[in-house]
Amino acid sequence: MTTKIERKNKKGKGSILNGVVVSDKMEKTVVVTVSRFIKHPLYGKYYKVSKKYKAHDEENKYKVGDNIEIVETKPISKDKHFAVI
Repeated sequence: MTTKIERKNKKGKGSILNGVVVSDKMEKTVVVTVSRFIKHPLYGKYYKVSKKYKAHDEENKYKVGDNIEIVETKPISKDKHFAVI
């Protein structure tokens, strides 16, 4: 019962991911943790894997703990390749 976290955007521009804001200390940027379950190839056990993404938040309205959706965009800076929907 894995949940597919990547969906195609309506316009086909990029992936949409769901995650939780873990940092909002930067200006116009939030750090989002995206978690997913992976099945171990040999033992079959499911385990949690998480990854952090920096996302562009133009209005600085999201705070730590908020559940948000981010969409893949063209590179905004060296590390930012996502924007908050």
